[in-house]
Amino acid sequence: MRFLPVSLTVLLVELADLDETLALFASLEADPVDGIIDMVPAARTLMIRFQPARLSAESLAAAIATRDLSARIAPSDMLVEIPVNYDGEDLADVADLTGLSVEDVIRRHTDSTFTVAFCGFAPGFGYLVGGDPVLEVPRRQSPRTKIPAGSVALAGAFSGVYPQNSPGGWQIIGTTPEQMWDLSRDPPALFQPGHRVRFVDLAKTSRPVTAPTTRAPEPASVEPAGTALTLKVLTAPMPALFQDLGRFGQTGQGVSSSGALDQGALKAVNRIVGNPAGAPALEIILGGFSFQVTGRTVTGVTGAPCPISIRDDSGRSFAAETYQPIALEAGDVVTLGQAPKGMRSYLSVRGGFAVKPVLGSASTDTLAMVGPDPVTSGTVLLINEATSGLASVSITEAPAFDHPAADDVVTLDVVMGPRSDWFTQGGIATLSSQLWTVTPQSNRVGIRIIGDTALERRDTAELPSEGTATGAIQVPHSGQPVLFLADHPLTGGYPVIGTVAEYHLDLAGQIPVNAQIRFRPVTTFAAIAPAKG
Repeated sequence: MRFLPVSLTVLLVELADLDETLALFASLEADPVDGIIDMVPAARTLMIRFQPARLSAESLAAAIATRDLSARIAPSDMLVEIPVNYDGEDLADVADLTGLSVEDVIRRHTDSTFTVAFCGFAPGFGYLVGGDPVLEVPRRQSPRTKIPAGSVALAGAFSGVYPQNSPGGWQIIGTTPEQMWDLSRDPPALFQPGHRVRFVDLAKTSRPVTAPTTRAPEPASVEPAGTALTLKVLTAPMPALFQDLGRFGQTGQGVSSSGALDQGALKAVNRIVGNPAGAPALEIILGGFSFQVTGRTVTGVTGAPCPISIRDDSGRSFAAETYQPIALEAGDVVTLGQAPKGMRSYLSVRGGFAVKPVLGSASTDTLAMVGPDPVTSGTVLLINEATSGLASVSITEAPAFDHPAADDVVTLDVVMGPRSDWFTQGGIATLSSQLWTVTPQSNRVGIRIIGDTALERRDTAELPSEGTATGAIQVPHSGQPVLFLADHPLTGGYPVIGTVAEYHLDLAGQIPVNAQIRFRPVTTFAAIAPAKG
């Protein structure tokens, strides 16, 4: 085993192959190490998030290093059959790459019995192993920007089915009408780790082909009664999103944590109105968001310091401040202007929003499309009127940092690894020696940045998919990095040169477009040596 640093609370265990990875994962599931929070298995690695207050990276490595990796996972009794129309765009290319005919490619694929090794990339995306080794083909050199849901594809030793429309570089050999991810199903993912999978050629069966069913969208909140206390959204130039502290315990289905990008601001806005710190709040970007309340309540706004104006029933207007409780009466209209600094503001109401959690959280994951629907103009949100569990409003809150403006330079501390050694010394030096400009293509998935000099890699080898952490600085072949934020994919196939330290993630979530980032390494890359006991 090789232990690689990811961040201050995450390490990556590198193993010889998938069998060893699954054996270690099963060992830690059966006999856990106290202090491990979460694990993400991948092709040759196991990413582990831990509590640094309970154990160090070195002591965790020591507890893992002696584990028996010889055991193999017993096959599951669960067999999933996937009907396929073998009409994929890359089917002929796969035949050329393997030296087979198209018919032989289909035959070898349908004759194989696969196993779901792990899930990642997107909710419900299972990495299937155990297929005919002749069908091992590389990813496409130029990934597609959109692959339709239901696409059956190959890459390396894996087969898989795309559960939703998404970008990707796998070789598409067919399509299936099966719905791979369905929140009305328990569990939502059709593929679960350990399941056996067989593909059935629809051209050779009498099985009817049906279009996948579409689940009706879940309402963003509980339906309000006629006399209920509500908040009606009047204008929302950009949809607001419900966010809380995140969705945990769903990595087995390929679902990452998501959650508020500025968690300090989320906790502060709830303290301001007396809610529990992790209660769902609205995450709002840009100006122009306005709403009206139907009764007396207290609201608060934190994060990006946007101007706040309130108009009462008589037409009188007055201003309010961020990071202070704001008393509202029935009919009051509140408008948030555009913040001169920062990127995201957070809105809460006393008692909290009556929003339905999805998979244990009210966070809206924009990449995975999991969580409550975006909040748009005309949406009516029910406000909880129960007083139990509430505290006094807080009047002593303040921003944790100065919010950056579009012409500012923001310094972010970086933990080097886990793949710093995939880059030349010049590439590593470039990471911290130049400024990186935030582009308009940035969103909750990640900040796309561009610098004058690309990060130089030692080679262009493919990296087997492995877990990625929030704050990861992933570097595609272009050498222009992406800084992953909360809605990033659970696994990725490009090397991560370093990861932004956890204490700077809130700041990263507030960096506006056109601001510049300076990365400041706070560690030198080196494998983690297990503690000697």
